Amino acid sequence: MSKEKVLIIAVKKADQSDDQFASSLDEIKSLTKTAGGIVEKEMIQNRKHIHPATYIGEGKMEEIVVAISDYEIDLVISNDELSAGQLRNLSDRFGVRLIDRSQLILDIFAQRAQTKEGKLQVELAQLQYTLPRLHGQGIALSRLGGGIGTRGPGETKLETDQRHIRRKIDDIKRRLKTVVKQREQYRRRRKLNGVFQIAIVGYTNAGKSTIFNRLTESETLEEDQLFATLDPLTRQIQLPSGFKTLITDTVGFLQELPTTLIASFKSTLEEVTEADFILHVVDRSHPDHLSQEETVQQLLDELGASKIPMLTVYNKKDLLMYEFIPFHHPYILINAFEETDLQRLVKKIESILIEKWDSYTVSLNPDEGKVIHDLNEETIITSKEFNEFTNQYIIAGYMKKDHPLQRLIKE
Repeated sequence: MSKEKVLIIAVKKADQSDDQFASSLDEIKSLTKTAGGIVEKEMIQNRKHIHPATYIGEGKMEEIVVAISDYEIDLVISNDELSAGQLRNLSDRFGVRLIDRSQLILDIFAQRAQTKEGKLQVELAQLQYTLPRLHGQGIALSRLGGGIGTRGPGETKLETDQRHIRRKIDDIKRRLKTVVKQREQYRRRRKLNGVFQIAIVGYTNAGKSTIFNRLTESETLEEDQLFATLDPLTRQIQLPSGFKTLITDTVGFLQELPTTLIASFKSTLEEVTEADFILHVVDRSHPDHLSQEETVQQLLDELGASKIPMLTVYNKKDLLMYEFIPFHHPYILINAFEETDLQRLVKKIESILIEKWDSYTVSLNPDEGKVIHDLNEETIITSKEFNEFTNQYIIAGYMKKDHPLQRLIKE
């Protein structure tokens, strides 16, 4: 199938720095490539404010119309989210399909969703995005044409009837409720059992899945593409002391993620809010890694997860061209493909937990095998010896403040 020729339109606003704007432009180009398009041309306009009716000015629109013809463009993508009016006015003028940044992201999510829940969440986000823009998109709403921005797990032709879409939204929400309930029960069970949970978060393409795969010896999708991981995956890992924990790979964050998408993926993102510890993976070699770090921090704040203990993992140290200065503490600088670095990472996780947890010392009889086994797997043991005079094991270590085994220690 031949790739669609894409023209990107972008407005550089007065309050945007050159670096910020360049980074967002690079991002929309990467997103287009991930969706399967070829960027033939970028048209940029400097403006104090985005034009309320047409996004860009009259003169620039004329230039774009000429470029669409010269480069035989199939699709125009706007770097910002467009209102219904802007979509309608620009579509009428350009005479080719037009989508915005949010539709592009939703399209990639539609391609990547694998699970029933993921597909339902994407479809819900697409419908919620579409509903207020029905009058703006006209023929572009038809999924029969195919191409970037028209894919999704939904039906082949999306009727422009608002009632139909509202009914569909209600139906998906109902179906999602069942899936979300199952996820919540699973999470509650893990909490009741005192299972420790680590969530890996980070900007898209920072290397989260690579770290997850190396630590868990899994084979999840690992690509140099945005949003390679969409559905959260949970596996068990063992830290050097023998302590066992669950670790979850989550969807990558992005600047200006569509609000409908954040709302739809709320249950998935709750994997982060329910975690006991967060690994924030940062691509330290990225020229705009600072604003990427800020984006992730901001989303964690919005999710109510900013108080969870966190280790910032600065990844891709092999690509660093200049002196490394960390912006968050505690931190570790690694290359996810180096085994020694991964060993340093798991040791670092343990050392941070030791700082935050309660220390304990307990004497146990040899017939208390189950308790000894539980301490081995659910706490960080620093010493274990057998006292021949008392015929007891003396175990010392650290455990989470509210762990069910705390009661046993107190007894």
